[in-house]
Amino acid sequence: MSVFLVTWDLNKQRTNYNEARQALVTHLARYNHTKDPGLDSVWFIESSATADAVSTDILTKMDKNDRLIVTKLVSGQHQGWLDKSVWDWINPRL
Repeated sequence: MSVFLVTWDLNKQRTNYNEARQALVTHLARYNHTKDPGLDSVWFIESSATADAVSTDILTKMDKNDRLIVTKLVSGQHQGWLDKSVWDWINPRL
């Protein structure tokens, strides 16, 4: 298993923004994950798939005007200021 940082932004100009956001959040919640309460559209998910496969899966809930990045975290190659509970979830999985 790997931990991926997933960050996204939906185009807020769409007419169905609230519904699209909820569909994306529900889709992401299928993965074992954690979130920092201070980062609304940043999730850390666990998957045995590749970053490409995770991205392809998430993109099924997005349109061409939205943005997404999925990147694999590597032990010793990450740093940041997150809630302690988020680090406690991430670090043992790397």
